[in-house]
Amino acid sequence: MEQHYNTAIITGASGQLGGAIALSLAQRGMDCVCHYHTGSRRVEVIVQEIQQIGRRAVAVQADLSDAGAAETIFERAGELGPVRVLINSASIFQRQPLGTFVEAEVTAMLGVNLAAPMRLCNAFAKHLKQQGIDVKKSDETIAAIINMVDVAGIKPWGEYSPYCAARAGLIGMTKSLAKELAPGVTVNAIAPGIVTWPGKMDLAEEQKQLKMIPANRFGNPKDITRTIDFLLNNAYITGQVLCVDGGRSL
Repeated sequence: MEQHYNTAIITGASGQLGGAIALSLAQRGMDCVCHYHTGSRRVEVIVQEIQQIGRRAVAVQADLSDAGAAETIFERAGELGPVRVLINSASIFQRQPLGTFVEAEVTAMLGVNLAAPMRLCNAFAKHLKQQGIDVKKSDETIAAIINMVDVAGIKPWGEYSPYCAARAGLIGMTKSLAKELAPGVTVNAIAPGIVTWPGKMDLAEEQKQLKMIPANRFGNPKDITRTIDFLLNNAYITGQVLCVDGGRSL
């Protein structure tokens, strides 16, 4: 049965994928809280596009490495009404070979990619409780959390150990929260393959990456937004990690 939700929080909405997710949720009929860190101009465009299709949207600036960011985002979300969907999409991607990375880089990686989603999920649980909702006693699914992870959390790469560790940790958290928040909240993860790429990919790198993908193509944001729509339409799926990677994780 199709689920109907009201307001969504999307972290990293200034990014290509995060922005596409926000627009897709708005087209689904949801109001959107669009988080960003530094991409203010990009996120304002997303907000305007959402408003043009008849939904409400606000842009919220926050540094997710800050322990207070989650509460700030949920406070602003109150402008649009009760939050029922949380999409943890923001992330840092960085190569960090062993013996070269420094403490600040590791702290930032784990802070944004693992601790921040954890804090946001915690704030979401408090948000629901403040509305008098007991997720353990709910007789229906009333909310959903979707964590954007990476195939690297399932099939790790060399020289990216902090990134892979954070992604694997978020997968573990997804499964744990699926048990803790059931039956009122579904909690799932999506592990994309290459959908976006930092910087410009040269031809040699492109051919190298394509050889590892059975589908012989890179993904695009629609591959991910369709998967989110699928998860939001099925309240009997929780605690799962869906690899949307063209077979790269095989």
